[in-house]
Amino acid sequence: MKEYKIYTSVCIKTAEELSPQEQALTERAKEATGSSYSPYSHFAVGAAMQLEGGKIVTGSNQENASYPVGCCAERTALHWTAANHPDTRIEAIAIAAKSGGHFTSLPIAPCGMCRQALLEAERRQGHPICVILFGTKGVHIVKQVEELLPLSFNQDAMSI
Repeated sequence: MKEYKIYTSVCIKTAEELSPQEQALTERAKEATGSSYSPYSHFAVGAAMQLEGGKIVTGSNQENASYPVGCCAERTALHWTAANHPDTRIEAIAIAAKSGGHFTSLPIAPCGMCRQALLEAERRQGHPICVILFGTKGVHIVKQVEELLPLSFNQDAMSI
């Protein structure tokens, strides 16, 4: 029998300790919560992606009465980027959420579906995507998506 442990390195900063680039990206994610359509959960999520060259693309969660039909903020931003900037590398993504009109005190992380989609993008571009998770009591930074989804499903699993 073999056993191994998997570790994820998370840097925790206050909003004031963020670099100017991290602050700008986080602010755009917070602003993106304003375009959320979340009449069912009342949980507004915004995502901002920093692209190679400096462009920032945002997305927000878009719900539907048939819950599975909605789309998370991360995938909204990711798919818009892939459709409109297919050859541009994603450097980082910041995510923020509001509940009851206030930003969450604890950072929220992408759901499993978004982690898989972001990981696929990270692997496809061959470059890590830094993940910045905003909370009013602290900001968590993970250097690459792969650390959020260990033992992930990938194309190698489909090989015979």
